[in-house]
Amino acid sequence: MSQAEVFIIESLDFEDERDKSFEGRILSDILALSGKQCEYRYIRTKRELVKMLEQFSSSAYRYLHLSCHGSDGHLHTTLDPISFREFGELVKPHLRNRRLFLSACSVTNRPLADQVMPGSGCYSILGPDQDILFSDAAVLWASFYHVMFSADAHAINTTQLRRRPKK
Repeated sequence: MSQAEVFIIESLDFEDERDKSFEGRILSDILALSGKQCEYRYIRTKRELVKMLEQFSSSAYRYLHLSCHGSDGHLHTTLDPISFREFGELVKPHLRNRRLFLSACSVTNRPLADQVMPGSGCYSILGPDQDILFSDAAVLWASFYHVMFSADAHAINTTQLRRRPKK
């Protein structure tokens, strides 16, 4: 049985690393303060992403949160661009009965969903469909998880996803 916990995978560019703009690490700390278990992994390559997806899949965690850079048609690790098609192939086997949260500019759109959703068993994908500042993303995701888990510490369900953020 899965647990309503968050597995965070983060990958930044070198400038963000230098500036210590680790949104995923900050989010992990905030979730811990809220009493949530959280796994945080920092990666730089597509190869590491594959390994971390395997760790997520082996865990009982229900929510995968990916914090990285994005552009139209690609997610980016520090060193590797990953097309939506390739990302779909990598992540699909790990999403059955789980949810995907993406903190990456301009990636949460129909082309990404078309590559990830069919055949994955993923309940939903949530994230920005346009560019977002690091400072906004950190506050947004901390607030989002706080609101969601305050409503029900054991699940984020479709009804909550539709109603709670609007409140």
